[in-house]
Amino acid sequence: MLLNCDLGESYGCWSMGHEASVMPFIDQASIACGFHAGDPLTIQRTLALAAQHQVAIGAHPDEIIANLHYQVAALQGMARTAGLTLSYVKPHGALYHDMMHTPEVRTALLQAMASYASGDEPLALVMQATAQAEEHRAQAQAAGVPLLLEAFADRCYGDDGSLLPRNQAGAVHNRQRILAQVAQLRESSSVTTHSGRILALQYDTLCVHGDNPEGVAAIADIRALATAG
Repeated sequence: MLLNCDLGESYGCWSMGHEASVMPFIDQASIACGFHAGDPLTIQRTLALAAQHQVAIGAHPDEIIANLHYQVAALQGMARTAGLTLSYVKPHGALYHDMMHTPEVRTALLQAMASYASGDEPLALVMQATAQAEEHRAQAQAAGVPLLLEAFADRCYGDDGSLLPRNQAGAVHNRQRILAQVAQLRESSSVTTHSGRILALQYDTLCVHGDNPEGVAAIADIRALATAG
């Protein structure tokens, strides 16, 4: 099980996230690429931490096609100056949710990813693990884009496999629930939904949000559970 974290989202005087605290414990850092989050200095510092701890990096953009190309290229260029190689792209925020719920958005993202590769080794696309996993894998394969399906350690699931909206009570797990969910994912590849239903998930990587203090505080224990034999 790979462990990933959304990082590098500070912008100017607006600060969020705990990059230095989580970087030693994760496998993949999904780094914001500017526009709405992640200024150049924040990106540079986050890349330096990833290099120090030998963490794979991915772009975390927030728009489609032209903007995705622009943002991914910016992060890829800065990554090279840090001696790093970009390996995946994880859409950010509303774009991530639109990708999951709107086929046209998902198609546009796959087209953007495929055209960005342009004969080079393609970057993987990170997408939420749902009951439609096989359909999503087939779509990505048809586009020639590697796919990484992710589950979430620190978010509560609805019965349909979507994440509960953050403004709903219980949507963001505390430490106890985070560790219980990670253990369940590790042991049975499933989560317990908000109503108590058991939901099976096919997944490749496990996400902890860098702006969730409970998740950050538990990152060492999450790592231990995720990598337990």
